[in-house]
Order: sequence, then C-alpha cells, then structure tokens
Amino acid sequence: MISDPLPKWCSPFPCMRRISSRLATFVLAACIPLCLLGCLRGRTPGVPGGGQKTVIQNTGSDTMVNLAQAWAEEYAAIEPGVSVEVSGGGSGTGIAALINGTVDIANCSREMHADEISRARANTGKDAQEFLVGYDALAVFVHPANPLNDISLEQLAEIYGEKGTITRWSDLGVAMTGKASDEMILVSRQSNSGTYEYFREAVLGKKRDFRLGTIDMHGSKDVVELVARTRSAIGYSGMGYATGHVKMLNIAKRTGETAFAPTIDNTQSGAYPVARPLLMYTMGAPGEAGAQYLQWIFSPAGQKLVALSGYVPLSDTVAVAAAATPHPEEP
Repeated sequence: MISDPLPKWCSPFPCMRRISSRLATFVLAACIPLCLLGCLRGRTPGVPGGGQKTVIQNTGSDTMVNLAQAWAEEYAAIEPGVSVEVSGGGSGTGIAALINGTVDIANCSREMHADEISRARANTGKDAQEFLVGYDALAVFVHPANPLNDISLEQLAEIYGEKGTITRWSDLGVAMTGKASDEMILVSRQSNSGTYEYFREAVLGKKRDFRLGTIDMHGSKDVVELVARTRSAIGYSGMGYATGHVKMLNIAKRTGETAFAPTIDNTQSGAYPVARPLLMYTMGAPGEAGAQYLQWIFSPAGQKLVALSGYVPLSDTVAVAAAATPHPEEP
C-alpha cells in the first residue's frame, strides 16, 4: 500500500488526499524516464546511448551568413551529433564575440585589426587563428530599369566619397526615365560591417571617408531589397545576394578601361577589381568538433556550397593545403 506523501494540512478532505496521492505516484513514475533522458542527453556524441549534440557557435559577417547557414545545414546531415548555430550581425559583432569568448568561430569579410587581435589575446590568453574559406566579389547594384551597365572605381569614389563630384545620374551621362529621380540615392552598410570597411578601403582609399547622407542598411540582403524597389538607388553588397530584381554593374579599375563583371572566373583571375577573402577565426586552435567542421568546409563538398551560394571557392590546391591546417586543441 502506498502511503500518502502529503501532510494532512495540504488537503482537509480525505477524498482530495487520496487523489493527491495517486497524482503524486503518477508524477513520480513520469519523472523517472525524464530524469534518465536528461542523463543520457548529457553524454557526448559517439558514446553508446548518447544523445546530446555538440554545439558550435558561429557568428559574424552578414555577407557570409547565408553561406554559413548552408554549411551548417549540410553538415548536420553528415554529422548529426554536431549542431552549428549560425547568426549574423556583421564582422565586428563576430569579432567582439570572439574577443569576449562567447563564440567558437567568427565569420569575417575583413581581416581582424591589430587592436582586436591584441584585445582578444589579453582577454582569452590565446592568439586568433585565421582560416581562408573562399572569396567574395563585392557587387555594385542598381535597379534593372537603370540604363547604366559599366562604372569605374574612380566614379564610385566620386559617388560615395566625401566631397564627391558625382551626385546625379546625369553626371554619368545617364538619363533616368519615368518618375525616377535624377538625384542618386546612395545605399550603404552600417559601420560595423566588414563590407562597409572593405568598400571604403578598396574604393575610397584609406584616407577618404563616406559622404554624409547615405542610407546605411543593417544587412546585405537589406541593401539589395532597397535598390530593387528604388529606381534611383545605387548600393553595394556581396555578389551572393544578387537577385533578378537588381542589376550588377561591370567595374573597371579606371575610367575608360575595360569593365569586368563580378564572376567566379574574373575573381579568381584578379580581373574584377573589387574582390575580397572570406575568413573564419577561432581563438587558439579550434576544439575537436570545430577542427573537423573546418576541414569539411575545405573539402570538395564544402567548397561546392561556396559556389552554389554565389561566392568564389578556393582553388583545389589552396583548399587541400587549407584542410591540413585546422588541428584540434590539445586536451
């Protein structure tokens, strides 16, 4: 006979006490398998009976977030015991998380700055490890109705740079039709973005800043969407975000020279003048799961997703060499 686990003051009516007794027995029986399940979930992957996934926190570049998510989803099918949790926010956000020790891998569309490397070392006691995972051709987008097809770095600098001389489409000899304004609407990225920093360095130069009055968007996708619905707009973003609702301009190094489209071949050959590396950072050597994940990213399967996502994969030689570099941290 099961004794009543509840004190008499919990229920002044005997019938209620009998119901409470049965309920307590039921709850106890239900909790036992749940407790066992909790114990099993605490086991590491690969251990017989284990069910808990190893989690890799992966944060950073908005340019890379779609690619990183594609990697994570594909890897989950290959390694069900590992969950790669991806979030964006910008390269600066990923680096800040790396410095604070709250992320395993930071995605960056720019290199870490010297002061960031120093702060990371001071905060974690480890050196940041850099991994090249692909390339991105930074595209300049206009509305499909815009008749412009080619532009030069010099012209882009005068459009986006402070004290720039190009403020209207007619300054480029472009006649806007319909209700489209002749005045250019400049779409840019927020200052914590690696895309913002790279564009400023590659187009404006290290000593020149952006002009005031740009519309600064939080993400790469936001830039493309705004240009797609604004006929007088011009914006820049990773070519992986191109859609059928915008047009990518061919870019020449200098006005009057041949302009090249943002393609894989033109990026690998160096002909396209606005291309950059896509990077991943860890603090010190990655953990075992992180090292295996990075090695998979360098594999043909991982690099295939780079191309499918609209970016430029590593050459076979570079990929093979890179796959040998991520060694897990010593226990």
